[in-house]
Amino acid sequence: MIEVIDLKKDFGNHHVIKGINIKINKGDITVITGPSGSGKSTFLRCLNCMEDPTSGQIIFNGVNIADMKIDINVHRRHIGMVFQHFNLFNNKTVLDNVSLAPIHVRIKDKNDKTPKKKIIEEEHARAMELLRRIGLDGKAEAYPSTLSGGQKQRVAIIRALAMNPDVILFDEPTSALDPEMVGEVLDLIREVAEDGMTMVIVTHEMGFAKEVANRVLFIDDGRIKEDESPEEFFNNPSDPRLREFLSKVLV
Repeated sequence: MIEVIDLKKDFGNHHVIKGINIKINKGDITVITGPSGSGKSTFLRCLNCMEDPTSGQIIFNGVNIADMKIDINVHRRHIGMVFQHFNLFNNKTVLDNVSLAPIHVRIKDKNDKTPKKKIIEEEHARAMELLRRIGLDGKAEAYPSTLSGGQKQRVAIIRALAMNPDVILFDEPTSALDPEMVGEVLDLIREVAEDGMTMVIVTHEMGFAKEVANRVLFIDDGRIKEDESPEEFFNNPSDPRLREFLSKVLV
């Protein structure tokens, strides 16, 4: 589904991503971990060109989306993104947060002949189904400011699902949460994973990585230093820097 070829990303003279090559297949649940400042989040943001790569290719469903000549917004519709700090629209209700993008895309789609009013009704109904799935249908008319951190992140996840993406990217989805709220968000991600969704997840939740991922990457100094199954990654790490990292995070 995604093939990254010699990806590099510089910020001025600062070389953050230093030549990453990887293939992510349909159904993969890929967890990315590594020390702070290693380039994990930058790499994730390059995957949907929220950060434009300095060089290299990102082939998504057969198209190099790093090519400046393509319309990236057409391809981003198929790449969900869940952010560390939720990025919900605070001036929109929960229902509108979930349904806004699907409504916009369908109205702009010249092949969709459904009347605008009907599109809004259909997408609101679908958003309510998703909210019921996470037990927040009673909050449909509420605003994000009234929700807990865990509730906001669960809304952000179903907002990504509402677009029927081919893949969802998660950028440290639990790092801004109070500890007691982490579990409910991880439970929802597990549930989505069981549905077969392709995922790339930047996280420090090592227990979650062991349980849910089918591959775990270790990024350090802008390069992939390890790419293994969870069993090999945690039980038989070959990279010395990874062994040092795991000795500090696995307590």
